[in-house]
Amino acid sequence: MQKKIDVLDKGFVELIDIFGSDKAAIRAARISYMSESSPEGDKNLIKILMMNGHESPFEHIVFTFYVKAPIFVARQWFRHRIGSFSERSGRFTEFEEEFYLPDKVRAGESVEIMRSAMHDAFETYKILLRSGVKREVARMVLPMSLYTQWYWTVNARSLMNFLNLRADKHAQYEIRKYAMAIAKFFNENCPLTYESFIRYAYKGNVLEV
Repeated sequence: MQKKIDVLDKGFVELIDIFGSDKAAIRAARISYMSESSPEGDKNLIKILMMNGHESPFEHIVFTFYVKAPIFVARQWFRHRIGSFSERSGRFTEFEEEFYLPDKVRAGESVEIMRSAMHDAFETYKILLRSGVKREVARMVLPMSLYTQWYWTVNARSLMNFLNLRADKHAQYEIRKYAMAIAKFFNENCPLTYESFIRYAYKGNVLEV
């Protein structure tokens, strides 16, 4: 199984830990009726749960991801509040000159203007630091394209909500690429749940079984 997927020009998603699997959701669902498990019955149970919107058993599957992405992607991502985030601090660490630069399909010839503006902003950041300005103040000049890093711990129910909203053509291209990487980890580690999610509960339009 994959542990790390590169995204955009300098970013990535890395699976750090996973608690539970398809079986965790099955156990949680079967306790309601104290029913017995079987391969075909388990697959059908997940299908029934997904079709009827009974999603609480999927909260027993928990992922932790390590993500590197531009700040503007992070700010969209952090709006998914049912999950835990721990992000690199610009108060306590000095940033490197790592910016996301869209290709010419996205930005046309203006990509060079963007590159220059980002570089100038970072040079200003370094000048401020050298002059004794604190990191928490100097960082104010840095643009939203700067790469940041964080850990995201999320249960499968909330992860599916994230995919419904972000693995969709209406989502911004950059976060959509990250959502598709998350979906690959979901599929590899919880194939029964992923398949039923795509068939019966997925509201987006870019993922497939």
